[in-house]
Amino acid sequence: MIFLNPLRKLLLKDSVAEKLSVKSEILDERDFLIETARKFKIEDFETLSDGKILFELFEEIVESELIEPTFVIGYPKDVSPLSRSSDKDPSLVDRFELFIGGKEIANGFSELNDPDDQAMRFKEQVEQKSKGDDEAMEYDSDYIEALEYGLPPCAGVGIGIDRLIMLFTGAKSIRDVLLFPQMKPK
Repeated sequence: MIFLNPLRKLLLKDSVAEKLSVKSEILDERDFLIETARKFKIEDFETLSDGKILFELFEEIVESELIEPTFVIGYPKDVSPLSRSSDKDPSLVDRFELFIGGKEIANGFSELNDPDDQAMRFKEQVEQKSKGDDEAMEYDSDYIEALEYGLPPCAGVGIGIDRLIMLFTGAKSIRDVLLFPQMKPK
């Protein structure tokens, strides 16, 4: 597969605003987010944080249309609790995802290595979980203790090999490329 166009880079918030034909600033208003979440039938949006609603809207209306290779950046802090905060905007994190063919191929971020900040984010996650957010994390005291010993600046990238194989082979279902598909529930 040959990609003819240069790789794109999009801010998550701007991509949602563009799809909704609105200015990105309006996505900072909770009332607008709730109204839009209702319109797109986002489940349990009343219990979600603003950043989580924005992320759910991105997944619902933008993600599948990212056909050409596109790096999405500018993820909200509350959907990336292990990622380092952006120096430019502390409400965002240093994280990217690569999309090709409407599918997430890679996810990468700078690790949060501040134990106090991480503890606060875990507490926020626990609060979100108590409000009904099933994807929110539990508080991990062992991880906080490990961070207190020190973690040098680091980053990582996870790549979905199965999705890459789908892309290169033209497979329509991930089950077609799994090494042991009979072991995966239908």
